[in-house]
Amino acid sequence: MRRFLCTALLAASIISSTGCILPIYSGDPGRRARQLLYTSENMRMILSEWERIWFLDQPDHMTPYRTHGGLL
Repeated sequence: MRRFLCTALLAASIISSTGCILPIYSGDPGRRARQLLYTSENMRMILSEWERIWFLDQPDHMTPYRTHGGLL
């Protein structure tokens, strides 16, 4: 009986929380909006970071058209 009661209490606490037990963002609406903006800006910049890591942001030195390479 005690195990069932502990399991029910644990399940109720897990179901009632949204996301995490400790909240990530502040309870103040103004501060929470600022935190959400900072988080979304960080995720928006991840594409440029990925390109920088794989050196995709470097200029391309190849010609846009094929050349023969031999004597014409």
